[in-house]
Order: sequence, then C-alpha cells, then structure tokens
Amino acid sequence: MTTTAHAGGTPISDVQGSPPPVGHEDHPGRAHHDLGGVSRYLCAPVDIEPHALTVFDRRVDALRQLLSAKGLMSVDELRRGIEAIPETEYHALSYYQRWMRSITTTLLRRGVIDEAGLRAALAAPGTAGTGASP
Repeated sequence: MTTTAHAGGTPISDVQGSPPPVGHEDHPGRAHHDLGGVSRYLCAPVDIEPHALTVFDRRVDALRQLLSAKGLMSVDELRRGIEAIPETEYHALSYYQRWMRSITTTLLRRGVIDEAGLRAALAAPGTAGTGASP
C-alpha cells in the first residue's frame, strides 16, 4: 500500500483515525466537492499567489452580498447550491461561476426570478448573456 505524506510529513495512513487517501470513485460516501485527502489532488501545488478578480467575479460577489442584506439568500443556501452542482459541471466551472449557478438556482427556486424573465434578460442586448460589455 502506498501512502502520501501530508504537510507535516506523517503518512496519511499512519494518522490515527484517518483512512488512506481515496478517490471519489473509490469512496461513494464522499461528495465530489469534498477534495480534502483525495489522492488525485494531494500532490497538486496550491497557487498561493495573489490574483486579480475579474469584473464578473466582483459583480457576483456584490450580488451575493446584496441578496444576503435583503434577506433573499443566505450563505448556507449559497454553499448548499454549490455542493448540489453535478460533479462534471462543478469541476468545469470557475469559483465565481459556481456562485452564480447557486445564486440563480436559489432565486429560481424561491420565486424571486422566473425562467422566462431570466432567459429574456440574458438575451437582451448589452447583457452578460450576449457576451457584450454593459
């Protein structure tokens, strides 16, 4: 059996109470967003360099803050929505795209917006849905 060391140098399989690293396909009880200890992610370097947020990232964050301030969506709903994204889509989306997907799903579910209105807004000239800049 091969073990991988965590940051402290102790093999994971030797840490009391810790199972050896497993992949999602080997551990059906683990959710796809729970990446801690998954062998295929253990040795991937973490990018710790500061990076600039895009205009989209800033807008999504501002929208989430406004929805929270208005009592229309909680951080817990955001998290649950992100965790509910199917695995293939989850890994294909950026961090703030996951937020936007969760926000949209939550607002649709709560009746704050409807699908027809959302489609119309996305199709309108000058919106993010057309690729044009506002």
